Amino acid sequence: MSLFRNFINMILPPRCLKCGQVLGAQNGLCADCFKKISFIGEPLCYRCGRPFAAEMHLRSGVRLLCGACGKEKRPLFAMRRSAFLYNDESKKLILDFKFKDKTFSAETLANILYGAGRDIWPENPDVIIPVPIHWTRLLKRRYNQSALLVKYLSSRSAVSADYSSLVRQKNTVPQVQLVGAARRRNLLQAFAVKYPQNIKGKKIVLVDDVETTGSTLKECAKVLKKAGAAKIYALTLARTEN
Repeated sequence: MSLFRNFINMILPPRCLKCGQVLGAQNGLCADCFKKISFIGEPLCYRCGRPFAAEMHLRSGVRLLCGACGKEKRPLFAMRRSAFLYNDESKKLILDFKFKDKTFSAETLANILYGAGRDIWPENPDVIIPVPIHWTRLLKRRYNQSALLVKYLSSRSAVSADYSSLVRQKNTVPQVQLVGAARRRNLLQAFAVKYPQNIKGKKIVLVDDVETTGSTLKECAKVLKKAGAAKIYALTLARTEN
């Protein structure tokens, strides 16, 4: 296998997922691109993962909530985490993976996502579920980028993956084309739980590529809660700054 891998690397050398520079080892990010990505670390809101100002200095183990999470009486999510900020430096990385057939990025991105979930794995979740796409969109795109992330994330975390219990029953307009209340209306009854027996009493990690307003994740969480999920965690590659 080592000889075969070396032969493949000679023909198709590993490259930076962002700029395409040839790398010495496996596919990943070159040093320059890595530095430009705004990875999210502490300090952050313990519940939603929103990063606080870098100037804040917290004692180890302190769990602070942002203003929005502090007001929530019955939060949908036990915890949400994202690997990095969605901005001009990270956008190409996401869009190439999502729309330009760069599925070879999935394993590297899943490894980054696994690191972002370092606070979630000690909670011992039962199952990882990707945010589903409608079957018509799946036929056109040929893959669900979130499902690819879950494949490698499940292997890395040793948490079972479930690709069939949560389904998208409505072919919605892409959320990026909408704003405000239109986003929420667009997702009404968009998702359903096909196999509630696989959800009831389970601690679930919900996986998607980008969190913008959080509307998609929230609609998925609502139907999972209605089906009896015990706790829901969310993991995304990126989130917008606001």
